[in-house]
Amino acid sequence: MNPKLEAIRSLMRSRGWDAVVITGSDPHSSEYPALRWKQVEWVSGFTGEAGELVITADHAGLWTDTRYFIQAEKQLAGTGIVLHKTRVPDEVLIPEWLSRQDFDCDEEGPVIAVDGLATNVGEVEGIEEAFSGRVRIVSAPDFLSPLWRGRPVIPATPIITLGRDITGESRIERIAALREALAEKECDAMLVTALDEIAWLLCVRGSDVEFNPVVISYLVVTMDAVKWFVRKDSFDALDENTEDSFSELADEGIDILGYDSIGMYLSSLAESGDVGRILYDPSSLNYDIFGMISVPTVRAASPIAGMKAVKNDVEIAWMRDIHVQDGLAMEKFLYFIEREMSEGRMLSEREAALQLDALRAEIPGWMGGSFETISAYGSNAALPHYATPVEGSAILRPRGLYLVDSGGQYIGSTTDITRTIPLGECTPLEMEDYTLVLKGHIDLAMAVFPEGTPGCRIDALARNPLWQFRRNFGHGTGHGVGFFLCVHEGPQDIRQNLNPTPLRPGMITSDEPGIYREGLHGVRHENLVLCREDSSNEFGHWLSFEPLTLCHFDTDAIIPDLLTRDEIEWLNAYNASVAETLSPLLPQEVAQWLELKCAPLRP
Repeated sequence: MNPKLEAIRSLMRSRGWDAVVITGSDPHSSEYPALRWKQVEWVSGFTGEAGELVITADHAGLWTDTRYFIQAEKQLAGTGIVLHKTRVPDEVLIPEWLSRQDFDCDEEGPVIAVDGLATNVGEVEGIEEAFSGRVRIVSAPDFLSPLWRGRPVIPATPIITLGRDITGESRIERIAALREALAEKECDAMLVTALDEIAWLLCVRGSDVEFNPVVISYLVVTMDAVKWFVRKDSFDALDENTEDSFSELADEGIDILGYDSIGMYLSSLAESGDVGRILYDPSSLNYDIFGMISVPTVRAASPIAGMKAVKNDVEIAWMRDIHVQDGLAMEKFLYFIEREMSEGRMLSEREAALQLDALRAEIPGWMGGSFETISAYGSNAALPHYATPVEGSAILRPRGLYLVDSGGQYIGSTTDITRTIPLGECTPLEMEDYTLVLKGHIDLAMAVFPEGTPGCRIDALARNPLWQFRRNFGHGTGHGVGFFLCVHEGPQDIRQNLNPTPLRPGMITSDEPGIYREGLHGVRHENLVLCREDSSNEFGHWLSFEPLTLCHFDTDAIIPDLLTRDEIEWLNAYNASVAETLSPLLPQEVAQWLELKCAPLRP
């Protein structure tokens, strides 16, 4: 019997709750929350980045997507928690599942409790819609705290500001652009709650959330004021950079207020008369704070997301430059792996990951990883988001496939790259999967498409080579990437979901098809690509992709007959470009090795 489940059920009985919903997010709907808000992991032991729990009197379930099925089955074994699969054809999501339950309740419907601080408005509305309003939602902020001994506190880390030489725009310019967007929506204020949007708008960075250079805070922008609600009094010691950053912001007219005072401010707006209508994004505003707003609201997708996604010329130049440095680290790493295998050394997945981290740490402006490195050998790579164990990780052998998915945060860039490489002899199935996934990657990289095309309309380009062999992968093909910000960002993506957001010049997106065979192997090939203007003619304006990532694709595991001539030409041109750019900057022995690895593949 899971004592945590029993403690939660005891709390439910004492408060008259029929069910509780526990999200894996924070008060800002962050994909990667700080330790304080890893509620799902604390209750269930599931460590994946996407998961939500529902607990009733006689059932406990975890909802997660295809990336984590294998991991979840292992981590939930013996916990009394059942896996509910999402992103599958027969999925039943939490609101619908709850509405199907036979709760013993009166005509007003069941009482469902949520942590209102860690549940966004859209999620609550989804539950209400499933019950056609016949449900009572209880907001119980931090209801797990009395049960969670030693629960981590809300972090507060040093803050830095970024100059126009890095961002290409000042915060004053960005705030002015936001005010124009608000005026178009007939709003005179916006409550900004997504942490990456706040960081982008104010040109500030922190490290409150591991791998994400953000500052836990709220922001209110009106037509004549900017108020930043941040944990300014919670630092163990305000370092000089943070004090300077606060002074810089204050000098530009930004009011710096306490994080916990946001509720009082919002509840006093009606009385003060400072704000008439305030815009909010239901996908990031938490349900508890929403209930404190005392003036009319306008519900809309945040205009900041689209502004942030389109990088300006200065940001693009930084991204190109840093990808050269990141590519040098990757090539040194892959050379190291091949040398270790050829010399018969025992190297673990964990040791390999630490070696790559150390190489990136040598790059000027490095601020840490953009996510936890996935270093996965053989069958471990069949878990798309495999967590490499600190102790007892698998030993790399001179055979089969090794997958490494990693990235760095730099002042001036965020990188994300996956390479799957042969460590020696591969099976025919490993080579076939390796080639088909690379074929899909190349077909998407070569795409030319009309202006206004959303990513969902070109997702099939990366899947078709696999589909022809009746194979597929469950995750998206591409996600947006931030500029020294979150490695996953919207609003654009490349996946089968019907996201209408068009791909626009300046957007940076990943290209990462894959395939995963439980108990055998996994393959993923990933570059970051820049959407750019291609050409114009009587049929319209055309867009295409420019690869930003610079690291060769290993041709030793390729079956050439599975590639078309155009695909081989693209691959040879890409590898040649990698060698031409990086070889002059590498140590001689690595440069010579790279030249050999980038030798043209013959049809």
